[in-house]
Amino acid sequence: MTLTDSLLGFAAIAALITVIPGTDTALVLRYTLSQGRRHAYTAALGMITGAFVWGAAAATGVSALLAVSEVAYDVLRIAGAAYMVWLGIGLWRASLTRRDGDLPPGALPHHSLEPLRKAWAKGLVSNLLNPKYGMFCVAVIPQFLVPGVPPVAMGLLLSVVANAEALVWFLAIVAAAQFFGRWLNGATFRKWIDRVTGTVLGAFGVVAVLELRRA
Repeated sequence: MTLTDSLLGFAAIAALITVIPGTDTALVLRYTLSQGRRHAYTAALGMITGAFVWGAAAATGVSALLAVSEVAYDVLRIAGAAYMVWLGIGLWRASLTRRDGDLPPGALPHHSLEPLRKAWAKGLVSNLLNPKYGMFCVAVIPQFLVPGVPPVAMGLLLSVVANAEALVWFLAIVAAAQFFGRWLNGATFRKWIDRVTGTVLGAFGVVAVLELRRA
């Protein structure tokens, strides 16, 4: 396999994984509609950072422990499920306690904005605690390593390809959300966005736990 063949083949698989709805899409969409474009981009940057960590780990064989150790995989899956449920509960609590109903449409009080570093951290942790993405890296990246190219460098290069596609996807989500947000803006809509996103994230966490119990 040549370097070009490896990059093109991996790009095709990564593109399919990228567009599958998941926690990353839900978080970016929620931040766009309730916090603004800067927070959405910052959260996406956190997810991309986590993807680079997974890519390097898969290339060096560190994350291969998850493939051979059932305990390690279960611990990561439980931690990821708990984190998603915690995020979901937090969004529901925010939607029930927010007091900005008297603001004009499109206005967002400064005190309700999260620090950008918190948005980045949420994106990072949501990716690092996503065992399915980790398993994707462990299963797929080693198949596209090219002889003569250092594994870590190749893993990071493949991560660049996947993250470039994810960046395009996130940009499309943000643009679409902002376009439709012109008609679906205001305090009430932001509350419902928090509730819907919180429900989606919590559902992902519950499903992960149920899958663990059936395993």
